[in-house]
Amino acid sequence: MMLLDSNIIIYAAKPENIFLRQFIAENAPLVSAISYVEALGYHKLTPDEKQNLEMFFSTASTIMISQAILDRAVKLRQSRKMSLGDSFVAGTALAHDLTLVTRNTEDFKWISDLKLLNPFERSESTPHEEKSQN
Repeated sequence: MMLLDSNIIIYAAKPENIFLRQFIAENAPLVSAISYVEALGYHKLTPDEKQNLEMFFSTASTIMISQAILDRAVKLRQSRKMSLGDSFVAGTALAHDLTLVTRNTEDFKWISDLKLLNPFERSESTPHEEKSQN
């Protein structure tokens, strides 16, 4: 099972990212309650994107914040500086043993027991990624 990071939800609302909408439709990933706030609260949303997000969240399976998620988020933030939103999303994935689907894998790589998937890696050119790593 998978958990969508907020950035993937926001990217999927953009018309040019049809491959993300297909990925979501095929995999039916879960979302964190934190992503609801982060995605719908994103200040650069167009009215169409906002409407798409509202429709998405009305049908998505959302994981509410539990004590287990709070405890994981606290431990993560005690280990290393990270945003509150990222700690909740990662804590949710860890507490429910989910793969975190994110474009920002660099933000989470240090969490050894967190499984990550970047759906953009399939659609971006590998020469560009190889250059950025050197």
